Amino acid sequence: MFDTQQPTLNTFRTAVQSGEFLITAEVCPPKGGDPSHMIKMAELLKGRVHAVNITDGSRAVLRMGSIAASVILLQHGIEPICQMACRDRNSIALQADLMGAHALGIRNILALTGDPVKAGDHPDAKSVFELESVRLLQLIGQLNQGLDLNQKPLTDGDTNLFAGAAVDPQLKSWSGLQRRFERKLEAGAQFFQSQMISDFERLELFMDKIAASSNKPILAGIFLIKSAKNAQFLNKYVPGINIPQDMIDRLAAADDPLQEGMKIAAEQVELAKQLCQGVHMMAVKREDLIPKILDLAGISPLKN
Repeated sequence: MFDTQQPTLNTFRTAVQSGEFLITAEVCPPKGGDPSHMIKMAELLKGRVHAVNITDGSRAVLRMGSIAASVILLQHGIEPICQMACRDRNSIALQADLMGAHALGIRNILALTGDPVKAGDHPDAKSVFELESVRLLQLIGQLNQGLDLNQKPLTDGDTNLFAGAAVDPQLKSWSGLQRRFERKLEAGAQFFQSQMISDFERLELFMDKIAASSNKPILAGIFLIKSAKNAQFLNKYVPGINIPQDMIDRLAAADDPLQEGMKIAAEQVELAKQLCQGVHMMAVKREDLIPKILDLAGISPLKN
């Protein structure tokens, strides 16, 4: 059998299956050929998170490909969750990349539709969107069974990918949220990573009314908001985010807004622990603060 010489880590899948409280964190790939900063940020998360989530052209902004970045993390003993979006690839490219990811030791895939190109730094680029996240989940399931999109056998071996999906419990349309969640479940999602949560009453309702019977972990998205200005920027420019005014006022009144933002994030981790099976930590350009936020929330380092 071909030896990729790449380590294969399955800590995240094992933690999901054993029912542990899951902790993941998001790290952006570099914009350029030097991954040293990404590696530095990811290494600070060792022993604190089950896996590091690598974005795939998030907000349609150009960065290194998620597969390459994920392999670099594997080389440093860090388990990745490799995001894969449908925006930039047709079905042939998606299948090719998924097979390649498996061969390189990547096991965790977050299946995404992808953000529209108009939101990013290449607004004149052409979108593909031949598939979307539900069909991508179905495709991963087929590859795991040794079949391609056309139900033809993979003559050189099946894949063994652990697929997850995104969910937004704060979606305005309750019926739309339920329908989309159920379709992703049926398509084979093994875990769900939420968008940034600011309304925890809504998260509780989602967990009780929709997610409770799924028996799949939901990781609540926890975002480090660095200042009132940062909160206002997120509300204005990032789709689906609605940071409440009282939180903005709290940040504005703080002597040290960054420290206050860390306290808010820690409080949210504590709330999430009462409601769901995990958290997904997002601290753009300050991933080094994630361990401190977890400490504030009383989350101990992972057991080896």
